[in-house]
Order: sequence, then C-alpha cells, then structure tokens
Amino acid sequence: MKTVVAQIRLKTADFEFNYKNIIDNVKSNCDLIIFPQADIEETGGKDLVLDEKCRECQNEFYKKIAEKNFPVSILIGDILIRNGEIEVSENGFFDICDKKVYVSDTFLDDVECDLYVLAKNRYFAMNTYKDFVDSIEVNSDFVFVSAIGIADANVYAGGSFSKNAENELVLQMPLCKEDIDTVDFSRVVEFTDEPMEAQVLAVTTFALKEYCENTGFKKVVLGLSGGIDSALTAALAVKAIGAENVLGILMPSMYSSEGSVTDSLKLAENLGMKTITEPITPMFDKFMAERSREHDLAEENLQARLRALILMFYSNRDNRLLLSTGNKSESAMGFGTLYGDLAGGYNLICDLTKTNVYRLSNYINKNKEIIPQEIIDKAPSAELHPGQRDQDRLPEYEVLDDIIEMYAEGNKSFDDMYAKYDKSLVDEVIKKIYRMQYKRHQCCLGVRLTERSFCSGLNMPIVQKFY
Repeated sequence: MKTVVAQIRLKTADFEFNYKNIIDNVKSNCDLIIFPQADIEETGGKDLVLDEKCRECQNEFYKKIAEKNFPVSILIGDILIRNGEIEVSENGFFDICDKKVYVSDTFLDDVECDLYVLAKNRYFAMNTYKDFVDSIEVNSDFVFVSAIGIADANVYAGGSFSKNAENELVLQMPLCKEDIDTVDFSRVVEFTDEPMEAQVLAVTTFALKEYCENTGFKKVVLGLSGGIDSALTAALAVKAIGAENVLGILMPSMYSSEGSVTDSLKLAENLGMKTITEPITPMFDKFMAERSREHDLAEENLQARLRALILMFYSNRDNRLLLSTGNKSESAMGFGTLYGDLAGGYNLICDLTKTNVYRLSNYINKNKEIIPQEIIDKAPSAELHPGQRDQDRLPEYEVLDDIIEMYAEGNKSFDDMYAKYDKSLVDEVIKKIYRMQYKRHQCCLGVRLTERSFCSGLNMPIVQKFY
C-alpha cells in the first residue's frame, strides 16, 4: 500500500481555507494519503463545538471533499473518505487495500494492525519532541501526523514522523513547515534534532505570522527600550513579517541612559525597520507639576503607562498589532506594570525566561550581529529611576530562572529546590509566582513554548490564602 503523509496548515474553523489546502494536496499516485485532524475541536475550536452553525459547516466541509471523488483513500484524522463516501469507524479500524489500518489520537502499544495512524495535532513544547519520538515503540508500521497552525497560545508545529514494524525511523518532517512525502518503510533515516534555539526561533516567528494572517493584522508596533527583551521581540517580528511591517517607538524619559536610545537606533538599522521617537518627559512633568514628587512606585508606573498610551495611539492610528515584550521571569515575579509595559495584543517571548531570552538572542547573532552586542552585555534595567537595575529587586536571573523552571516547568518538590537553593529564597519566589497570578490573568495572549507555561498548563488561582 503506497502511503503519503501530508503535514499541512490548518486554521481554526476556517473551513474554506482547510478545504482548499486539503484538495490542493491530494496526490493521485498513491493508495492512501494521511492528513492531520481537521475537526473544530482538534484545531483549537474550544466551545465552537457547541455552535450548531459551525458544526454544520464542518459536516459540509467533509461532504465537499467526498464529492470530489478522488481515486485514492483519504484519511483526515479519523475520518476516511473514499469512493465519494465518508466513513467513520466506531473501533478505529479500517480495511484499506487489504490492510488493517488503526487510527487513534492516543498511542496504545497492544493494538494488532498493519498500519497504526496516530492523528494528533501536538502543540510545541521545548525539549520534548525527541522524547516523544523515542517514546513511541511500535511493532507495526506507524505514522504520526500533526498539522501546523495556531490555536490561541498553542502552536501546532508539525514534526510528523513514521516508523516501520522494527521500530526504526523512516520519515521525519520539519517543524513549522508544510511537507508532503511518501513513506518508504524500508528506508531508515537518522533523527534530526535541531538546537532548542532554532526550534523556538521557528515556532515564535511562525506563530506571529499565523496570528497576523488569521486576525487580519498586516503590521505591528512595539516599544524599543534599548533592552534585550524588546530587541529580541523586534528581531523575531522582522523575521516573521518583514522589516517594512514593524514599527519601533522609542520613548526616552529623564532617567533613560544615552545607550537606551543609541542602542535602539542601531538595532533598528541592523533590522532595517522604521522608528519614531516620542519622549515621555514633557507629559510626565506636566502631570506631576501640581503633585508632590516622591520618586515612588506610583511615579515609576506612571512612566510605564504613559508609554502604553503612546504605543496604543500608534496601534489604533495605523491598525498595528501591539507586541508586548515581557519575559517569563518578569511575569513570574510580577515585574511589570498593568496597563503599562504589560499592555499589548500578542507576546512572542512570554514563555521564555530571561536566561532563554539571552540564549535565543545570541543564537540570532551567530552569523552576524543583528542584536547589538551592547544590548546583550548591559545590565537589565527598566530605567524608571536613576541607576536602577533589575537585580536590585530580583534574584540573579540564573538562579531565579532555575527555580522557576524547577517549580513551574519541572514540577520539582520543595525538597529538591531546598537542596539547591536557600529555603527562604525558594519560598519567596514561589510566593511571588502565586501572588502575581492576578497580573498574568490580565496580560495579553502569547506563545506557549513549554509543557507547563503561564499561558496554558498551569492553572493557578488568583484568590487563595495558601501562599
């Protein structure tokens, strides 16, 4: 049985797009072509599954494909279309070309069949793909097929693969790229494991491109502070949708260092993107003219919120998507201002700790300097008062990020964390993670990059008395 695997883009409830992408990629020189799941629920539809009109459109979607009467058997998830008919199996088994084909969205190791099809749109999470491939141990020919696309925070990144009955890898498809290939179960291939940074670069840029395409945005805007987070976000945005569609706003204050401006301008020149400079000092001084100056948190937050006003103006005026630039470390500690620097419509780096922000930035610079080295080397600072440094209020990022990853991502025990770090420090970090959930609850949508992210996978209460 000649089998083809089609890893294609699918969009949530965009039945016209999905229909065209499937029929355009049906191959006639095979017996069976396997597409990813395309049901509303399986492409991120959530409660759209309860919408009667949407369900009717989904049924019509399958009927229209069947009406094409292609001369091949077509699997779309667990739906089989052949001879102009739609077939659904109650037990998962189909007889195709005298082969016993089993289709499921979970892997069971005790199913007797000739071909096992695992149809599951799997969301991307760092450092999990190879373990997933290795965890599938088969004794029959096997195909895993996943779509590429976005479902709110989740990114379906593809990575479809096949193994033969000897549990040998015979096909591996790339991340975030459409791919169609014939499976040769006798052709053993080597597993290709790209560096984590390359995977995250592919996923985040793909996510922004897909988000803009699905929501109608053509352009984006972000604030350029001269810091590493906004620099990385700008670099990702330019790679995703082109420099001509990215606008950076410089908003220096009386506390901004000269480098915050010059480094931002150098970054923009390297990326080929346009910038506008809008100092916030006049607005700040006018507001504070009749108020006492106490150099406190209220004044710091005022600066952040004045910047948000400017950014939202350009977002509204030019119909640009505002990119938020907060990272996971800051999010965990509540190191951001609601309706200020946390304002935005989409965040590419919200699931990257500060340590991983630096790793990805250095990776982007591996061939030539794109993000100025001055930005990478400088001590992180919000520059909201003279001489401010992040580490004045936060633990060293190397330590903080390890604790965050151990607790939030690794689900490690407190004993494990106490064995590595001071108990009072660990307790304070965990306490802040819970206490700052109210801020994260009000932040914009972002790209999920880990199994247990603040975007999805961690369900923390806002109102609680334990921490």
